[in-house]
Amino acid sequence: MDAQRTVKVSKYLAKHLRHQPERIGISLDANGWVEIGELLRATAANGFPVTRDELDHVVAANDKQRFMIDGARIRANQGHTVQVDLELPAAEPPAYLYHGTVARNLDAIRAEGLRPMARHHVHLSADRGTAARVGARRGRPLVLSVDAAAMHRAGHVFHISANGVWLTDAVPPAFLRIPG
Repeated sequence: MDAQRTVKVSKYLAKHLRHQPERIGISLDANGWVEIGELLRATAANGFPVTRDELDHVVAANDKQRFMIDGARIRANQGHTVQVDLELPAAEPPAYLYHGTVARNLDAIRAEGLRPMARHHVHLSADRGTAARVGARRGRPLVLSVDAAAMHRAGHVFHISANGVWLTDAVPPAFLRIPG
């Protein structure tokens, strides 16, 4: 499977397993799972056929490990805009976590902190490099530091997804360190 096809399949899966399952006629269960056979039939019926080998390749090769297969089911690990419960237990975060963004968002972030926007949670990274790559998708990245230990002491709950993304409901401005 070539790199271009891998990216196309990954984006297609992300769109439909995280945001618009109904668009191709699939139904996610309460925890975000869908039967692989149902997904593959739906992709074919909607003009974007994906083979099981391609699906397995995308899940295994995805650098961000966006998807998880459990037996005959698949789901996205995080980033949903549709209502799902990923059943992630609360976890104690490291002292600092990081969030990648761009300069045009800083005024709102200073005023309101980090909000999940259309997603269920704010996504945070355990390292600056990952946060910079996330921010770079929207332009020249800025990496914000989050005092996760102080947030945790203040009662904020954190979860960690199967692929290592830290999730929390919101990050108030007082817990942010914004560069320059």
